[in-house]
Amino acid sequence: MNAREARMAFEAGRLPAEQLLDLLQRQECLIQQLLAEVQRLKQRLAQYEPEVNRERPPTQADPPSPSASSSVDAEQQRRRPRRRKKKSPGRRPTEDKFAQAQRVEAIYPEGVPRADCQLLRERAVWRLVDHRAVLVGYRIFGRPGGPEPPIPGVTPRCEYGLEILVVLAFLAYVIGLSLAKACAVLAFFCQLPLSRSQADALLRQLAHHWQGQFDTLCDLIAHAAVVYMDETGWKVGRAGCSLWTFASAGQRVFVFGCHKDAATLDTLLPPEVFRGIGVSDDAAVYRDRFDRAQKCWAHLLRKAIRLALLYPRKKKYQRFLDGLLELYQDAKRVAGDGRLGEAGRQQRVAELEGRLCALCVPHQGGAAADLSPPERDLCNLANELLDRLMDEELFTFVLHPEVEPTNNRMERLQRGPALERKAGRTSKTAAGAQRRSVIVSVLESLRANLEGFTLSSVLAEVQRWLAEGQSLFERQWQGLLGTTATAVPDTG
Repeated sequence: MNAREARMAFEAGRLPAEQLLDLLQRQECLIQQLLAEVQRLKQRLAQYEPEVNRERPPTQADPPSPSASSSVDAEQQRRRPRRRKKKSPGRRPTEDKFAQAQRVEAIYPEGVPRADCQLLRERAVWRLVDHRAVLVGYRIFGRPGGPEPPIPGVTPRCEYGLEILVVLAFLAYVIGLSLAKACAVLAFFCQLPLSRSQADALLRQLAHHWQGQFDTLCDLIAHAAVVYMDETGWKVGRAGCSLWTFASAGQRVFVFGCHKDAATLDTLLPPEVFRGIGVSDDAAVYRDRFDRAQKCWAHLLRKAIRLALLYPRKKKYQRFLDGLLELYQDAKRVAGDGRLGEAGRQQRVAELEGRLCALCVPHQGGAAADLSPPERDLCNLANELLDRLMDEELFTFVLHPEVEPTNNRMERLQRGPALERKAGRTSKTAAGAQRRSVIVSVLESLRANLEGFTLSSVLAEVQRWLAEGQSLFERQWQGLLGTTATAVPDTG
């Protein structure tokens, strides 16, 4: 019996007062159960929508704000008729896009007479022609039931030319513009109508298209003779993680959103695969990791420079810095002396090691608690230099002239991402970090290989991948293996 039926029965005298009170008691119990269920559901929902915790029903103690509820604008808003929400038009038909095309081109398969071809389908694609966005309508012809010829410079199932994807990736990940600003730049200079969501989708497509190239770059790095590496802080959402950068003669690999630990390093440079020289700073994750290593002299010299600058009256710190700089300059001259053979280089390294021992041993010792902070820093630096000397990681660049004595090239590569991190423009999700890793690695590797890093040179190389089915990095990998495989068309 509901409330209306109970009221009518009570007024008609058919419902005694005791039964009415029992009904009210049951209704009150039901209300309490429903309130408890609502509270439990809100607590479960709070972990997905934190704003639920901030919602609370209005009470008499908190009357509505007069400015919000009693103003003239609020009254007019209440009297205004409600508008129906417009339905999304959805995906525009290809016929409508093709009808707006500014130019029309026909695509025929190679080696097939045009008389044997018929129209397979039509596609409208935005292209950059003379640095201006043009909607081109492509009429694709081919034999019935045969393969469809590809559109030059357009990835499969994409409505934008590869040149637009490359420009967008350069603006967002190399220059460091936000997606909104990158779209504004394309609209201002190229008259290209592009929303932020469309730009995000295009970068996702480009990363998927280049994923195979990123994997090839990782393989090339793992088999390189010399690898430079460095890391810096990064964020994925609110979680703190790292950006790890690896570089060899012609490859650059950026891994955004990874952990700075031995497991990540083993994944990128497997111990059973990498047998080259690792150039790095003196972080703990790199110690006893490589068969041959070169520690960055710039990091070591900065510590001595800091002591000399902070305590200019302490002539001992200045003498130590002068001796270390002289030793470093002499080592660089020996490394650049092309007249020396292997035996001559080993002899010079032995002399340099003796000079370094003579410089550091007077300051060697444990970091005693009674030492002043600068004396403790000098003692720690002397111990660090002697430890790296015992590990034979300071003069590897003298024995192998192709190795650089510092890791400055990695710091230059990480300068752009470090500025983006300081501005708070890091990755929001793990998928976004992976997308950035793929695109930045490919673009920076192209910069290292091409004679001129320009839009025309990058597009010429990337479009060749689509035409020939084999990228520059895959050629390098085949050259490393000493084999020549048959090119497979890129359908990614």
